[in-house]
Amino acid sequence: MTKVVHVSGRRKKAVARATAKPGKGIIRVNRQLLSNYSTEFNRLKMLEPITIAGDLAKNIDLNINVFGGGIASQTEAIRLVIARALVEITKNKQLKADYLIYDRHLLVADVRKNESSKPNDSKPRAKRQFTKR
Repeated sequence: MTKVVHVSGRRKKAVARATAKPGKGIIRVNRQLLSNYSTEFNRLKMLEPITIAGDLAKNIDLNINVFGGGIASQTEAIRLVIARALVEITKNKQLKADYLIYDRHLLVADVRKNESSKPNDSKPRAKRQFTKR
């Protein structure tokens, strides 16, 4: 097992960075314990990679810093970074395969972003709609 691993993950404007090291299985997000962070739905979504890993995650400490984006984007970024950190520190190919079977976005970032607004228009649209009357 590697001593310390640094990984990062993104979703839209949210960026999460994690440091994983051997320990007691404590997970902190922005210096708060994961059990106190965000809503229950978001917490359950963040815990998916840990649930899939099972006993492999019980002796790894994770410190995660996340910023930017909204609550949902931050949740997705945290989820991505937890899965990447666990795969990186354990070097377990079966765990990586399990993540890819369960949900590919646990290891591969979703690169979609919001479309930018066009000049002289309030919406991000390819071209203005025209109505002939």
